[in-house]
Amino acid sequence: MATQQHWVNSNGVNLYVTTEGSSDAPPLVLVHGYPDNHTVWDKVTAQLVDRYFVIRYDVRGAGRSDKPPRTRDYRMSHLAEDLTAVVNAVIADRPFHLAAHDWGSIQSWESVTHGPLKPHILSYTSISGPCLDHVAFWLRNNVTRLREGGTRKVLGQLASSWYVAMFQLPLLPETAWRAGLDRLWPNYLRKREQVSEADFSHFQRNDGRYGVKLYRANFLPRLLRPEPRQADCPVQLIVPKQDNYVGEQLFEDLGKWTGKLSRKDIDGPHWVLLTQPDTIAGWIDGFARQSTRT
Repeated sequence: MATQQHWVNSNGVNLYVTTEGSSDAPPLVLVHGYPDNHTVWDKVTAQLVDRYFVIRYDVRGAGRSDKPPRTRDYRMSHLAEDLTAVVNAVIADRPFHLAAHDWGSIQSWESVTHGPLKPHILSYTSISGPCLDHVAFWLRNNVTRLREGGTRKVLGQLASSWYVAMFQLPLLPETAWRAGLDRLWPNYLRKREQVSEADFSHFQRNDGRYGVKLYRANFLPRLLRPEPRQADCPVQLIVPKQDNYVGEQLFEDLGKWTGKLSRKDIDGPHWVLLTQPDTIAGWIDGFARQSTRT
């Protein structure tokens, strides 16, 4: 079935949206992370369009969507408004399933735990993207637990998240992308992340440049002033065991923030959407079916 293209306006920001599959099928929204755009879901989508009305979009700053110049335009509240705008424009008040990866997952927790979409989300599959508020509470609970090993876990995660600190620096990340990091990115994915079919994209430079604003706009405010965030819908956590960036320790306390939590571990890298799309598609499908029945 042919891909349908849409433009959705979210408070002045134009978002590029694609839909595939029958509009009568259960809706499934897929949200991408950094430094990607909606095409990172291509292989997974191919396995799901026969059973779902698959909705994808380039988040602000990525792909064909608008790229606001100000850091504050990338705050979590705006990202949640974007998802709401896309859903309202494409499926109106219909309930839907949601799956997200990396930063797409981080920002989707906002809608899963708060706001107008919360009662409409039938299930949520989160891959390599914790809720920043949950992370903040985890850090506070573990940083001083030296004897119990909490301090070691915190230090280990901080070492894995070195890039988060770098992204707070002005100009440096943008300069790296402008200087040719976009050309090197496919080789990095092949050698470091096991993505054998990584190809150059002419969107990559801007996806990297503007996406760093997600980190600047949200990390420090959320870590310093977290709020309790409770999910009511069933949540499926997929944990890549070879993830070089998001440690599984960040999800230790997730059970207390969710009513119904399922977890699946996969022997793969951060970009399992690209390395093991069949497995990921199967797990999203199975969880959505199970959630719909219950």
